[in-house]
Amino acid sequence: MRSILDPETPGGAYDAFLTGALPRARAQRAWTPADGPLPALYLSHGAPPLFDDGPWLRQLFDWAQSLPKPTAILIVSAHWEDAPLAVSASAAGTPLVYDFGGFHPRYYRMRYDTPDATALAHRVAATMPDGVPLHQHTRRGLDHGAWVPLMAMYPLGDIPVLQMSMPSHDPGRLMDMGRRLTSLREEGVLVIGSGFMTHGLPFVTREMFEGAVPAWSSDFDAWAADALARGDVDELAAYATRAPGMPFAHPTPDHFLPIFITLGSADNAEQPARTAIDGFMMGFAKRSFALA
Repeated sequence: MRSILDPETPGGAYDAFLTGALPRARAQRAWTPADGPLPALYLSHGAPPLFDDGPWLRQLFDWAQSLPKPTAILIVSAHWEDAPLAVSASAAGTPLVYDFGGFHPRYYRMRYDTPDATALAHRVAATMPDGVPLHQHTRRGLDHGAWVPLMAMYPLGDIPVLQMSMPSHDPGRLMDMGRRLTSLREEGVLVIGSGFMTHGLPFVTREMFEGAVPAWSSDFDAWAADALARGDVDELAAYATRAPGMPFAHPTPDHFLPIFITLGSADNAEQPARTAIDGFMMGFAKRSFALA
């Protein structure tokens, strides 16, 4: 392989990954009430190049394997900002959203045909307070912030998945939204905020393609890691003015904001986070973590 952005065989690393992953996925133990609530996750999701990054694929899969197999998955992605609050189509096999451009045709033919998620849609609606509308789409499928990482974590595609929109840029409102989802974790539902710990796409340089990590990315990642280790929610919420590396690390807030869904849906947002994945891809921080 020349690089993950110019592979000799597009998706070849994913094909090789599946050889070892599928038998383990079939043997994964299913969640039971005796396991207690599943943790809330924040993950850096990548894009089609993830399918050409064998180590990152295995990191995501091993993380999923460390947990009991969820009864369902509810995911909030950086790539769906919509108000009023909405959820994706719940029918089995709803077509995916290929919300990226300039990649090999193979990535636009990928499928992730998950089972019917109607029951999960009803449960999500039930968590909403009276008077808060929840729009149920009939055609919108999962965008790449959802299906790309889930194809690595749960390659069998046999778990119901529902995506929920991100209706606000206000950390407090997003945490309130996350709190309404906490009860789902007690039913074996895996709640995920999907973004990227740093995402300065307009500032990518040739050196970053070759493995260099700019200071704005490493400094922001170190700041976030410290705040997460201390459970400092106020510091995280003030990222726009307090975090080093801004605004380069996040010229738009969409890839950081899902972190507040994760924090809100945890039992205690101020507990130390458990980092599952760190390091960098093309200079961007992959930091991903769990909260009980």
